[in-house]
Amino acid sequence: MSHKIIPAAPHPTVRVIAITGCDGSGKSTLATSLVHHLSQQEPTELLYLGQSSGRIGEWISSLPIIGAPFGRYLLKKSDTVHEKPSTPPGNATSLVIFLLSCWRAYKFRRMLKKSRQGTLLVTDRYPQAEVAGFRFDGPQLAKTVGGNQWVRWLRNNEQKLYQWMASYPPLLLIRLDIDEQTAFSRKPDHKLSALREKIAVIPDLTFNGAQILDLNGREPANKILSESLQAIQISLASTKR
Repeated sequence: MSHKIIPAAPHPTVRVIAITGCDGSGKSTLATSLVHHLSQQEPTELLYLGQSSGRIGEWISSLPIIGAPFGRYLLKKSDTVHEKPSTPPGNATSLVIFLLSCWRAYKFRRMLKKSRQGTLLVTDRYPQAEVAGFRFDGPQLAKTVGGNQWVRWLRNNEQKLYQWMASYPPLLLIRLDIDEQTAFSRKPDHKLSALREKIAVIPDLTFNGAQILDLNGREPANKILSESLQAIQISLASTKR
């Protein structure tokens, strides 16, 4: 079951083209192609706005007392929050989850800074504050209940981070639809149940009122790219009026 939370009031849109969708829908391919084409017109950069658990995992594993095995253990524990949300996470697990969200917020601040400097950003994924869970780019601790004062403090502050990020809707959000069997054929290393859950939730997200272009991820890549570029040009032109 997904956990609904209340997003903050939105700021004006930022010059960001965000791409969302289930794993295997073609987000990375489209993002790379868009940057290649748009950078011929103006400064454009690609930014990954996922949780980046690998980067945090490397940092945790490098700590002299914790070490690599315990670092991997903590990340695995944080992943179990998806499967057992009713069980309050421990102090260490909650901290790892919170650090993952802080890293995402750090990248989001970089995105805002670059956007204000005139760079057009294309992002692979985009944070939202409507449904809890990293699987949907929402706050992970909000899936859980209970816990001690420390865990509750981390949960509350993580939720504030996502409400802040979600208050900056992108200029255009491109959402790629895909069916679970096609997604699984492209991402056989992913759990089918996780893909199914994403496919069920992502289409209902509003991203705080962002303009959304829904495309069929099963279509040929060049068709998806062409339709995306047309919508982007319309959105960019509207900001110059």
